[in-house]
Amino acid sequence: MDSSKTHIPTLRSIFRFWTPLAATWLMMSVEGPALTAVIARLAEPKLNLAAFGVAFAFALIVEAPVIMMMAASTALVRDRRTYLKLRNFNNFLNVAITLTMLAGLLPPAHRWLMVSVLGLNTDVAGLTWPALALLLAWPGAIGIRRFYQGVLIRNGQTRKVASGTIIRLVTMACSAATLVIFTPLPGAAVGAGALSLGVSAEALVSYLFARPLVARLLDGRLTEDLPNSTGLRYRSIAVFYAPLALTSFLALGIQPIVTFSIGYARFPLESLAVLPVVHALVFIFRAFGLAFQEVAIAHLGTELEGYVVLRRFALLLGMVAAASLGLIAWTPLSALWFEKVSGLTPELTRFAVPPVRVLFLMPALTVLISFQRALAVHFNATSHVTWASALEVTGVVAGLGIGIAVFDLVGAVAAATALMLGRLAANTYLHRPLGGLVARGLTR
Repeated sequence: MDSSKTHIPTLRSIFRFWTPLAATWLMMSVEGPALTAVIARLAEPKLNLAAFGVAFAFALIVEAPVIMMMAASTALVRDRRTYLKLRNFNNFLNVAITLTMLAGLLPPAHRWLMVSVLGLNTDVAGLTWPALALLLAWPGAIGIRRFYQGVLIRNGQTRKVASGTIIRLVTMACSAATLVIFTPLPGAAVGAGALSLGVSAEALVSYLFARPLVARLLDGRLTEDLPNSTGLRYRSIAVFYAPLALTSFLALGIQPIVTFSIGYARFPLESLAVLPVVHALVFIFRAFGLAFQEVAIAHLGTELEGYVVLRRFALLLGMVAAASLGLIAWTPLSALWFEKVSGLTPELTRFAVPPVRVLFLMPALTVLISFQRALAVHFNATSHVTWASALEVTGVVAGLGIGIAVFDLVGAVAAATALMLGRLAANTYLHRPLGGLVARGLTR
């Protein structure tokens, strides 16, 4: 068992625990720029980048119910009973979301979503179907790998999580190269196929890495004497997890809302083309904070022994992440990144730079909300996270409406502004209730 759960952590021990998880998120953040760079260099880049962005946004909505499974597994899997209960719960979710993805591929449903609801032109709508078909395995694979990654994190084996992501990236790169060379698939389908194969490989190796721990859980050699571990029921799992699932649904639904709203703004096609590239760049620096949530869950301690040092680590991490993105956003490095690395034309680069400048503080806000969500999980106050996410979505929708209808902003700039407003609203909302819980916990 990881000593960080029974001793007060230090900045060094947290850094060691966090580093493999951060490397995992950073490696995942590479896949977005890599795939958009491939698509940008194939035929009809503008149409295919737009179609890939729409297909990926739809896949994100479908996978939302399982995206928090890593946090749930990290927090709940303590012995044989809790492992089996949460595994069965996760399997049920995986089947449900895969069937949902399949339903969206039925031609009448696809046409209604892409043309009637989203208002995509026929060229972009046609390119989204093969991309979505190749993403069919994506949601279930995400659920499997996040469940077993949580088991690994719970037991301090974060390096194995990073190793699984390396295999994911290698598989993705090889798949993309193979699809480009040996198939006539359009760029959007190449990106989707490579993503799906990569995450499926990661799900498999995550399971294989966790098998020794699972064997010890099943035969009773790996247990934790913590409260409520024997009382876990499907009902209690649902009560605990439902707010987290709704939170991830709301959070992941933001990107599709943004993507779908762009059609009503100025320069919609250019904005749809650059948004996947902008999101990919910002995600690289958000990865520092995304990796922090499970670190905080694992190190807070039963009596908040790790809170003070975790707060200090979060402050340093947020400053470094925001400053790093700002260095690209506000210097000539932006042109280097978008034109040389991402493969955008100078015209599209001019559309990409302003939204990145608007979003340069997003990495710091990501660190903050990851810490806030970890505290909510620790105090079993996950409903606060759901309300914060609902407020974030409301802020994004309002920001989009005002930015597009009132200020007539370019779509990509309206999207970036709305995302910042929504996240600030969520961070602000969580501060008071969680601050009260922390104050009471520290004075016990």
